Amino acid sequence: MTDPTPPPRRARPRLGVFKFASCDGCQLTLLDCEDELLGIAHELEIAHFLEASSDVAPGPYDLSLVEGSVSTPEHVERIRRIRAESRYLVTIGACATAGGVQALRNYADVTEYMATVYARPDYIETLATSTPISAHVPVDFELRGCPIDRTQLLEVITAFVVGRKPGIPNHSVCFSCKQRGNVCVLVAHGTPCLGPVTHAGCGALCPTYGRGCYGCFGPAGTTNLPAVIPVLQRDGMDEEDIARFLHTFNVTAFTAVEEEDRP
Repeated sequence: MTDPTPPPRRARPRLGVFKFASCDGCQLTLLDCEDELLGIAHELEIAHFLEASSDVAPGPYDLSLVEGSVSTPEHVERIRRIRAESRYLVTIGACATAGGVQALRNYADVTEYMATVYARPDYIETLATSTPISAHVPVDFELRGCPIDRTQLLEVITAFVVGRKPGIPNHSVCFSCKQRGNVCVLVAHGTPCLGPVTHAGCGALCPTYGRGCYGCFGPAGTTNLPAVIPVLQRDGMDEEDIARFLHTFNVTAFTAVEEEDRP
């Protein structure tokens, strides 16, 4: 006679999603997965995700997704707590992986910014710099983008659930352009484009519609920035234009590449 008692339900891995200094766009990418999110909820216990629900549970967490940069003293303490409670910690988006557009403060006087923006800057507690999560705690994987790509996000979550390395390519946007059969806007039309030095992930969205890449996903794995700058100058950009072109979503990452390539 067989035992009618059903086997105990396998405990689902616990997922935490956390926000630091950011616009919430990368968390919204997870919510925009819609049908796929039902599958995620079936395989994972979503224990902490304030963008989706105020019903949250304390750690520990098997997988934590962290959006946003570290920009205040409170952020430093909080990311250390989250790291201590997380088996795996994955940073998502340009803010978490490179400091974000708010890292422009790193190259200016933050007190001057505060005095310009706030009527009472003495009430504001902030750091002089905006830094990626990896500057403060160990990170198990970084997912680039501003915002991240939903397909890549699902791949990362799936990989960590089943215990394998995420299959995220490290080539440039130019590779994606060739896959889509695009005419190169840089070569054929003289349109300034950061595609040759930018990490793939967007599906070459801007070049597909005739615009140059803006570097939303940060530097690619192998980046020859000095070779691209003369081409941008050929197409009418001066030094100030090029600096502005590079100083956006991933300013600290592109600046680091510039410094590495400097003789």
